[in-house]
Amino acid sequence: MKIGIIGAGNIGGNLTRRLTAVGHDVHVANSRGPQTLTPLAEETGATPATAEDAVRDAQVVVVTIPLKAVANLPQGLLDTAAADVAVIDTGNYYPQQRDGKITGIEDDGLTESRWTERQIGHQVVKAFNGTYAQDILDKPRPAGDPARVALPIASDDTAAKQVVTALLDEIGFDAVDAGGQDDSWRQQPGTPVYGLASDATAVRKALEAASPERTAEWRA
Repeated sequence: MKIGIIGAGNIGGNLTRRLTAVGHDVHVANSRGPQTLTPLAEETGATPATAEDAVRDAQVVVVTIPLKAVANLPQGLLDTAAADVAVIDTGNYYPQQRDGKITGIEDDGLTESRWTERQIGHQVVKAFNGTYAQDILDKPRPAGDPARVALPIASDDTAAKQVVTALLDEIGFDAVDAGGQDDSWRQQPGTPVYGLASDATAVRKALEAASPERTAEWRA
């Protein structure tokens, strides 16, 4: 299946590596242009692309760019994707370290991915946001392996959740349903599940232990 990846940083690059390894047709874009992606393309067989070309007819689109950059994506970017496209958002809000204050998140109380949905005009599945990039390459295990890592996913789009769950299984991870988008604060930075590499039971316990209050570290 065609997968468009917007962003070729640590997460985007390693997702490109894993998704091409299991046979998907990956088209990857970044802010600096396709010509800068030649090494990744030669390594993986992925197709370097503009953002517009990466998402065209894609059945899955991964948005993996700094949160502050999401609002700068081309308007209507997803209009040419497949009608039933599943959009994965890996983003996190780092107000002090990178993003500055985003009013919709801090003042209006939107979850990070709910804010992203409003910028791109499409529902998303929050996934991979608390995953260390190297774990995408180092942690995959076959289904049923007791060492298999589970990752939380949150969305209001049930069909997209099923697509992402299947995709995670393909690349060697279990998925834990973390609820709808308004529940996705449970996997934001500063919560117990953030950065956790463990099984589904531990992930569920971590989600249950989360507090909706943002600590000072995660506010502008």
